[in-house]
Amino acid sequence: MTALFRQNLIEAIVGALVVGIAVVFVLFSYQRTSGNVGADRYRVSALFPNATGVAVGTDVRVSGIKVGSVVDQSLDPDTFQARLGLSIDQRIKLPLDSSAAITSEGILGGSYISLTPGGDSEMMREGDEILDTQGSVDLMTLIGGFINQTGKSEDKAGAASAPAETAAP
Repeated sequence: MTALFRQNLIEAIVGALVVGIAVVFVLFSYQRTSGNVGADRYRVSALFPNATGVAVGTDVRVSGIKVGSVVDQSLDPDTFQARLGLSIDQRIKLPLDSSAAITSEGILGGSYISLTPGGDSEMMREGDEILDTQGSVDLMTLIGGFINQTGKSEDKAGAASAPAETAAP
């Protein structure tokens, strides 16, 4: 009977330890993800014509330093643009005329929202909207445009250097 009691006690302690670790993990995850829009953050929104590569949890950076993250995204029914909700650290005071652009870390890197502070004396507050935005640039479209444009410029140069035909009377 004593051996059975010890075995159950050890199982109970191990079970409580597992539950405690799970609770710590959930709290840590909640603080590190978009679920944490609390007193130390304020939320603003921005409309982008193209939000390719951006998802909930994408970094928001100023001068390359992470200051927040994307907390939601939706399609604006009036303008058909992507509306992104941005959660920004309360310590970062951005001027009201700041701009936002979707930028890539490189050819193989991910996208992030780059904020450029403006010069206005009034600072952004909870619920404000960033008006000056630039959407993401589709790399494949740029490459395709470059390839197609190169071929067109050669045709134009060749046409310009060809002798003009004269009409016979």
